[in-house]
Amino acid sequence: MLSVILLQGIPCGSYVDQLSGNDKLQCEEALANIIDAVIGSNRQKAYVISQGIVPKLVEKIGNSDEDINIRLNALIVIGSLAKGSAEQVQKLIDDYDIVRFLIAQVLIPNVDQRIVAHCLSALRSIYQFPFAPVGLLYTNTMTLPHLMSLASVDSSLQIQANVTSILVPICNTYNEQILLCQAGAIIFLARMISSQHDVLQVPALRCLACMCFTNRCVSDNVCVTSFEGRSMPDILSSLLSRARNPEIQLTAARCLTYIHRSGTLPPTDNRIVYKTLPCLARLCTDDFDQYTRASAAETLAYLAEIDSQLQRLAAICNHLIKSLSELLQSQLALLRQAAFRCFASLGANDEDIRKKIIETKGLMEKVLEGLCDSNPQVRLAAVRCLHSLSRSVQQLRTTFQDHSVWKPLMALLSGQPSNELLTVVTSTICNLLLEFSPAKEPMLDSGVVEMLCQLTENADPALRLNGSWALMNMAFQAEQHVKTKIINCLGADKILELLNDSDTRVIMKTLGLLRNLLSKSLHIDDIMSEYSSQVMQAVNMVLDSQHPSEVKEQALCIVGNIAAGAQVKDYIIDDDKVLTRLGSFLSHKDLKLQAGTLFAIGNFVRRKDSRSRERYTKLNELGIISNLNEVFEKTSEGTEAYEEIRSILKRLLFS
Repeated sequence: MLSVILLQGIPCGSYVDQLSGNDKLQCEEALANIIDAVIGSNRQKAYVISQGIVPKLVEKIGNSDEDINIRLNALIVIGSLAKGSAEQVQKLIDDYDIVRFLIAQVLIPNVDQRIVAHCLSALRSIYQFPFAPVGLLYTNTMTLPHLMSLASVDSSLQIQANVTSILVPICNTYNEQILLCQAGAIIFLARMISSQHDVLQVPALRCLACMCFTNRCVSDNVCVTSFEGRSMPDILSSLLSRARNPEIQLTAARCLTYIHRSGTLPPTDNRIVYKTLPCLARLCTDDFDQYTRASAAETLAYLAEIDSQLQRLAAICNHLIKSLSELLQSQLALLRQAAFRCFASLGANDEDIRKKIIETKGLMEKVLEGLCDSNPQVRLAAVRCLHSLSRSVQQLRTTFQDHSVWKPLMALLSGQPSNELLTVVTSTICNLLLEFSPAKEPMLDSGVVEMLCQLTENADPALRLNGSWALMNMAFQAEQHVKTKIINCLGADKILELLNDSDTRVIMKTLGLLRNLLSKSLHIDDIMSEYSSQVMQAVNMVLDSQHPSEVKEQALCIVGNIAAGAQVKDYIIDDDKVLTRLGSFLSHKDLKLQAGTLFAIGNFVRRKDSRSRERYTKLNELGIISNLNEVFEKTSEGTEAYEEIRSILKRLLFS
């Protein structure tokens, strides 16, 4: 047998000689033997590649004077090698630049259509691998238009299918999507989608979906494109019919989903509400194969992720919640992952939907099992689901407490979890640390403060945000020992560092943390006695910054808390910088800054003690009292600001 001889390596040199010689019959025989050996055998493919036969094949194919049958057989061998293992295909690309060669062949004017067909078939196989050189198709601006011209209505079905399939994996980035659009791909795909051949429709729909994903520009172009008198959205909508192949229904629904999520089609569009959403919900039922159900659930999750009305419609559509709960019983990780993601999407905003999900028999047990799943993607999806459900105050107090949800969540923080998992886990922990959550105390005893403080050191801004956010939640109306633990563990210097963070959201949550720490008189005195210089430095730093008004408003609220709560010492009267800022913000056109300033000054003058007269003198010297009078005269009577200023002036009058 040839396969055995080839593995031994005995005749390989003779094959190279036969391919190099001028004897046509010997060359044809050698090619026939190699074809028989490599088809279906990766082992033989590897041997042929390693023995230097590929350059001889390339030489034969590229020689236009060579017999056409020899060229075609050489291409059949290349096509078979292109269906080999990833390592073998990588070698074809790196060592022999085979993709560039094949592209060059199809670009030759008036080349034999059989050559074109075999080259396209090999390219199609190679481009299924993620490492295929996508850039080679974009280097020459004429390459893609030429490829699409080859797939004319007069060409073979195989050529049309190969060209369409080549386009699918080459539009994963924004620039690739735009370039493909500029090459005329939308109208080309419209023709393929409108054909009656599944072999053309499926790859064309997949390509269109890839092009539209998170790309508003392409999606806009799709929606203004018509083919044979019908708009593209209408063509796609027609493919959602039950009579269609489920794969076509699913991929057409994915196209419409991506067009909607890009912002082109609104969530109220009838093709989204009455066609896409019901189609996806129907494809989640047990009437379809597992892959279809999983893909439909994933797509539906994305469709309804940010729109509460679509979430409400999906929750009552085609017994979706029941279908998703059935998917959680599957042994297939892909199905469990899709179900969790869809549940997370459905429960993102609506309390009634969350209640309905949680009350589904055995659902909570499945979520907890998902947190311990051996598949990392299932674990991530289960945490996303739990995060969505944790937005319910009622469930935090009941179901979450009954199942001690915090324990498996905290367990996920051990080891080396990915940043993505860590972000979702800590987002859920933020909710579990809210003031009314029963999980707050046991989590405190389990070292959650230390974990959150470490999180604020992370290079990922999303994790720093979650760390500061969770600490803020924990500090809200907390006991003194909890606040002391937070500030001692985090450290005043770290708070100052977080207030200089590049992410405004982190700054906001850190200010919220400070505000919650400084919220009771006893606590304020205790904290300020040790950290007053750092706290006032932090406040001044924010007030002097270029941050938006909502950030400075938080700093002003901290000033107000200190002014009202510090009983042992008046920290505000001794800080001219803060008082000067208060004066300048009084007449600020931004209402947030003005409101924060009035809150701070109001608390400052409400105190009645031995330094009341000194406070009045200080405010008068800095021109704040005259500013108050000026603003009062310009403020409309009956407004909240008017009443606040009047109250402040009245108190100052009796100081």
